[in-house]
Amino acid sequence: MEHNPLFAVWINRFLKSAAAMAGIHIQGDPFPAHVIMAMIVTLVLIVFFKLTVKNLSLFPAKMQTLLESIYLFFRNIVDDMIGSEGRKFIPALGTLGLFIALSNLLGLLPEMASPTANLNAPAGCAIFIFLYYHSQGIKKHGFFGYLKTFTGPAWWLGWLFAPIEIISHFSRPMSLTVRLFCNIFGEDLVIIILVSLLPFIAPLPMMAMAIFTSLLQAYIFIMLSSVYLAGAIASEH
Repeated sequence: MEHNPLFAVWINRFLKSAAAMAGIHIQGDPFPAHVIMAMIVTLVLIVFFKLTVKNLSLFPAKMQTLLESIYLFFRNIVDDMIGSEGRKFIPALGTLGLFIALSNLLGLLPEMASPTANLNAPAGCAIFIFLYYHSQGIKKHGFFGYLKTFTGPAWWLGWLFAPIEIISHFSRPMSLTVRLFCNIFGEDLVIIILVSLLPFIAPLPMMAMAIFTSLLQAYIFIMLSSVYLAGAIASEH
């Protein structure tokens, strides 16, 4: 069963009370805990960037330096994996990467939970990338031109390469989902167990490692997404 953090309980109670005042009676919780946590992550990112991009200047302050460092981080990833052509994907990859990183870290806060510790959130991110890189491939090569990339180096080998390519592509979202979900769910589960055994001391080393692995999993997700995009828009297959 999904861990129901206290903050999510408060939000659902507030929503049910507001609905009851409007004459609407809701059975159960209006939103699952992972959806509320994902909403919080999204809201935090929106507010953070709305506030920090207001006063950009030629001589950056600390927050602008942080923003530029984040941009350079994602730019270096796409430059290495895709090339300069991949910079147009930075908004999509950057948004997704920051969402995953913050979602992974959210479970380390008291009475919070990581949205990515629920299978639905990683699956949603993986399906988005799956659809996104295919759409970019179709945009670059055209629909039939993109289909030809599934047939291998020669059209007469299509009967051999097409099934392999299809299986490979459909395994990608599953791989992204399982890797992210299992790592974050396992971390959160271990921390909960340690907190129940020895609340103040035992969880600290695991939480320190969880910070590193949470950021690492976000990086791996975006790196693999960049590889998939590179393959979809490549001129030669």
